[in-house]
Amino acid sequence: MKTFATSAILAATLVAGTVTPAFATEPTNHVYLLTGNVRDHNVQEAKPRKHKEPAPVVKEPNLSEPKTQAPAPMPKAPVVARHGDVRKGDTAYVVVSAATLWKSPSSPRKQDAPALQNPAKMDEWNHGLTDRKGLTGRTETQAIYGDAVYVWDVRGEWARVGVTTEPAPGKPRGYEAWVPKRQLAKSPAFGDASKKLTHVVSVKKSRAYVEAEPTKTTGRTRIEVPFNTRLPITNTRDGKARVALPDNRFGWISFNDVERFDQRENLPKPKSSQLVETGRQFLGLKYTWGGTSSYGFDCSGFTYSIYRAHGITIPRDSGPQSKMGRTVSQRDMQPGDLIFFASKRGKGSVYHVGMYIGHGKMIHAPNASRSVEIVNWKSWGGARDFAGVKRYV
Repeated sequence: MKTFATSAILAATLVAGTVTPAFATEPTNHVYLLTGNVRDHNVQEAKPRKHKEPAPVVKEPNLSEPKTQAPAPMPKAPVVARHGDVRKGDTAYVVVSAATLWKSPSSPRKQDAPALQNPAKMDEWNHGLTDRKGLTGRTETQAIYGDAVYVWDVRGEWARVGVTTEPAPGKPRGYEAWVPKRQLAKSPAFGDASKKLTHVVSVKKSRAYVEAEPTKTTGRTRIEVPFNTRLPITNTRDGKARVALPDNRFGWISFNDVERFDQRENLPKPKSSQLVETGRQFLGLKYTWGGTSSYGFDCSGFTYSIYRAHGITIPRDSGPQSKMGRTVSQRDMQPGDLIFFASKRGKGSVYHVGMYIGHGKMIHAPNASRSVEIVNWKSWGGARDFAGVKRYV
């Protein structure tokens, strides 16, 4: 548990009728002012290029056309963004299924090597984590495929970035930590597509697969993408969406694995049952300190991700989560509400959060020794530290 500076306000801007953090790349129904942050997690510089390479042109999709429509023409010579070619001041994008962000470049251990690669071998890393508690104080958070990051600094093969989709007090570009440069790519074309193309897909399953189209320098590849991955649609055909990828390529993903929505419109306000259903699909998933991906969550990463899936951006950590939203009493709790726990019998720093699912139970990612589970919240060991309930819908 660690404390950051307080008194910061996230700038907000109106985007097609929705309020969203100025640095965000996804639509959201809500934005919240952050006033403090207590992290939970468990009860050189390269010379600039002389020539700028051309980026592929992305066309707006016409989703009213039949599914048998031919794909939009590919550029004659698409240039694949070079992984790791990022510099201080760049906006870059995550090009691995999940990029784990570390406290410092020296934080990873030998057993963490699979998570540092490109592609990241997340299953191998998970299976080899014999000491999950050892991640405490080493990992900070995660960013998933296609997430935008701002590069604050570069040190050798590492970059210190801010994850623009993860609000944090006093961090105008989002949650900050270190990530291997090889897991990032600078892709203005993808950023442009993400802003200009109105229709996007969001992965609704724990993981899905994109069949990337071949280019002059790469063959056809299969890319694993996790829950909450969002990609702009350039075309549709035969039950699939053709999407722009964060390394300037294009690929195809099945509509069976995603939800499609229009960025110009608010996502429908989720029902309590929908929030609960989203959380339940991760029952049994092992806790991972700093996790915000479907490869492993920490407690606030779990609640943050559930709400993100429904277009609602809430703070990344449990402390700030407990300060936002609308306060409700125990008697008035509804499924989807967040229950908080704090030290000093609820009077100290918030250290844990779970989501109420009704009938006196909550679903949460408890600690490094356990997995996502459902418990009677009043009988759970931390119940004596109850610190309040917040509602975000």
